[in-house]
Amino acid sequence: MFNLMKTAVLMAAITALFMALGSMIGGRSGMTMALVVALGMNFFSYWFSDKLVLKMYDAQEVDETSAPQFYRMVRDLAQRAELPMPRVYLIQEDAPNAFATGRNPEHAAVAATTGILRTLSDRELRGVMAHELAHVKHRDILISTVSATMAGAISMLANFAMFFGGRNSEGRSNPIVGLLVMILAPMAAGLIQMAISRAREFEADRGGAEISSDPQALASALQKIQRAAQGLPLEAAERHPETAQMMIVNPLTAGGLRGLFSTHPSTEERVERLLAMATGRTA
Repeated sequence: MFNLMKTAVLMAAITALFMALGSMIGGRSGMTMALVVALGMNFFSYWFSDKLVLKMYDAQEVDETSAPQFYRMVRDLAQRAELPMPRVYLIQEDAPNAFATGRNPEHAAVAATTGILRTLSDRELRGVMAHELAHVKHRDILISTVSATMAGAISMLANFAMFFGGRNSEGRSNPIVGLLVMILAPMAAGLIQMAISRAREFEADRGGAEISSDPQALASALQKIQRAAQGLPLEAAERHPETAQMMIVNPLTAGGLRGLFSTHPSTEERVERLLAMATGRTA
């Protein structure tokens, strides 16, 4: 419940930042224009983001004939979660990872790399796919898509601010304010977006553990994926870093300030919470 409330507050914050930036650049008309742009971008993302991301990763749809064991696993977990059967995809990549996409449970898809199928045991893989189905059940794909779109739109508006400057009380532009906005607004939007993503990952871990009835398996899977992914970059994610937040473990290589700007909580904290669930403790 805490993470749900946190997500709502963060979504309100990123929306307010977007509106304030539009107002600062163009007054009331600027705020209205910003809202129209945001609605248009979110509409496009809502309807087409799943097709785009699956194409980015060259994901191939499979069925009970082409990948019988994996497909049946997803079907069993979807039934346990009381969800419609999602489309199932495989990605020919050695790096172990997985994600869910789609605008709602009726139009959802789950995808896994061939590397994760080789890396994990069946029990651990069940935990991972249950985690992805928890994202579907919580409608996290929509939340993450909207937050990412809003963050991108804020960056776009911030670039406008550099040219038009902020507005003072008399409506005159201020290039210094514009420069500060160009730097700080996208940073603030990115931090809010990443905080939303981290909150949703904790909820999906909890939901996945409940769906699979095996929090220890998911904890073990996260540790294995983290270790294996360190030496195996996921090339599609490196080319399209905006999709990193969708993955069960962050696939990107990063340097300093990694924790602050990470789209995922630390694997250690996620494992600790899952093991606490397994023993009935409060993490």
